[in-house]
Amino acid sequence: MPKAKVNGVEVEFENGMTVLQVAELAGEEIPRFCYHERLSIAGNCRMCLVEVRPGPPKPQASCALPAADGQEIVTNSAMVKKAREGVMEFLLINHPLDCPICDQGGECDLQDQAMGYGRDATRFEENKRAVEEKHMGPLIKTVMTRCIQCTRCVRFVTEVAGAPELGMISRGENAEITTYLNSAVTSELSANVIDLCPVGALTSRPYAFNARPWELTKTSSIDVMDALGSAIRVDARGAAVLRVLPRTNDAVNEAWISDKTRYACDGLARQRLDRPLLRKGGKLTAISWNEALAEAARRLKATQPDRIGVIAGDLQDAESLKAAKDLFTGLGVSSLDGRPDGLVLGHGPRESWLFNPTLEGLEQADMVVLIGAHPKIEAAVLNARLRRLWLSGRTRFGAIGAPVDHGFGVEQLGEGGAALEALAAGKGDFAKALAKAERPVFILGQGALTRPDSAAVLAAAAKAAARIKLVREGWNGWAVLHTAAARVGALDLGFVPGPGGKAAAEILAKDGADLVFLLGVDEIELGETDAFVIYMGSHGDRGAHRADLILPGAAYTEKPGLYVNTEGRVQRGERAVFPKGEAKEDWTIFRALSAVLGAPLPYDDLDALRARLFADCPSFGRIDHAPGAVPAPLDLSGLGEPGPIADSPFVSPITAFHLTNPICRASVTMAECAGLVASAKMAAE
Repeated sequence: MPKAKVNGVEVEFENGMTVLQVAELAGEEIPRFCYHERLSIAGNCRMCLVEVRPGPPKPQASCALPAADGQEIVTNSAMVKKAREGVMEFLLINHPLDCPICDQGGECDLQDQAMGYGRDATRFEENKRAVEEKHMGPLIKTVMTRCIQCTRCVRFVTEVAGAPELGMISRGENAEITTYLNSAVTSELSANVIDLCPVGALTSRPYAFNARPWELTKTSSIDVMDALGSAIRVDARGAAVLRVLPRTNDAVNEAWISDKTRYACDGLARQRLDRPLLRKGGKLTAISWNEALAEAARRLKATQPDRIGVIAGDLQDAESLKAAKDLFTGLGVSSLDGRPDGLVLGHGPRESWLFNPTLEGLEQADMVVLIGAHPKIEAAVLNARLRRLWLSGRTRFGAIGAPVDHGFGVEQLGEGGAALEALAAGKGDFAKALAKAERPVFILGQGALTRPDSAAVLAAAAKAAARIKLVREGWNGWAVLHTAAARVGALDLGFVPGPGGKAAAEILAKDGADLVFLLGVDEIELGETDAFVIYMGSHGDRGAHRADLILPGAAYTEKPGLYVNTEGRVQRGERAVFPKGEAKEDWTIFRALSAVLGAPLPYDDLDALRARLFADCPSFGRIDHAPGAVPAPLDLSGLGEPGPIADSPFVSPITAFHLTNPICRASVTMAECAGLVASAKMAAE
């Protein structure tokens, strides 16, 4: 490996690294504004100047200079110090004196680096320029007079988000960052530019002036807005969650989160269920916990087990699912279903419902087929990874489903079952190339897996997989893209109908059950059932509106919990604030209910519950482990007779990206975003 000296210390580095990266390998801190390790190199802020020998006797931008064997890099010479002071002085010529009132204060790179590398005076006396504010939508607040033209935001929306709606116009002192059409930025990842902005030019509009960073309690947790399990940090003050920020996790979300993950948090304070409610005379009336548990126990005892149905929703943690399963199977109930969307997977080997290549493992794929999947709205952060693969030119993409904007180039192979059957039969140029691929991947979305003919769709996909050897030694390209944070955990726990049990649709059919227990179920219609409905959840949404008895539960930021993402990675969410009012953690409600029923569950605290969970389902004990490309046989025999495939287009069940769960629907910010998208669609039509 090549070697270089950094301030006299010799370090080895890989070919292709820049001088900045080599200096950081040696432990030296290099200031920068425009450089970001996940964006292309711009080299326009000049803050990262260093001295390099051999080379011209002047400072050079280390971010854009390739490292070479035998180089001597000096980061602390008098020349470098003077050059950095000059660059900082230049950057501050037009920067306003807004620090006391700037919303970036305390988290501003310019502020920090001015203290560390700047001068205590300036030689410029000219008036500072002013720049008009730009309209970038309800999420991004702009004060463009503060902008230093680092172009991080431009490079992000163009390269990562795939929505080239920002750019720089004019030259010299008149240069400005603006939206091309003076309209809102529409990408589902748009607000990541707030994290990227090194000054206070782009800040969070919903969070503006709510708090200073030193006032906040910061909690590392896991996102539940989709099934990726993005690493997040929840910032709270007192009992209120004020913002959600991304944490870096290269294996899952890299350094990005979706706008929904970031901004739905204001919905945590609205439309909350904070006390038990019982419907009396057609009206929900507040009651005590003792009364609520007694009523639930009375109803359960009075109902035959085969007339009880239990359905788990999209946001449930594994602990609540485990407690619910233990309680109701102990009562003899076999009609349990954690798939309210109608998913037919859940029987057979675990690999049949996982994203087996893993999110990070997609980097190895050379051909990808999207089958009823629309990652741009189902898993926006994953879509950025797929776009990067497409930009690399190493991966060829095909899609079967209704034509949509994926944000990258996709060969449209057809819309429905006929196209999938043609792929399974090896017809067409794409199918022939797929047979020769070394690392092929099928990404199966909910648009193909939640249809009445999904068993047939899966059978055809499995036939195509067998033809091209999708599962082989060292590789498993079968990738199911779930959209609900609770789905894989429910399937892993076996939260599916037992012998003689009914699925969710059958439970909710007319005369399907006499008592229905809804565990955070808000995404399906409940109108036909005439059963007594007990609802446990955090928000007054669709499930609570239909309920006869409401047991208020905790939201995801208000409880510790385990979640399993779409690739089978078990992740730990943590409590940032306590539940609202009289609401309780879900598993504790089941524990208390079991005691009232006279059959207490065998755990009294969270540690005991998790020990039982790990013993009964060992995969939950492997925290932050993704199984990976295990070449397990693709066994779908548990689906029964597949039948014919309808040729209707595969369409994603998500019709509004910003309104996919009760927390989002309670969010004012998400409502504004959804309205903006709807207006844009109407204008386009």
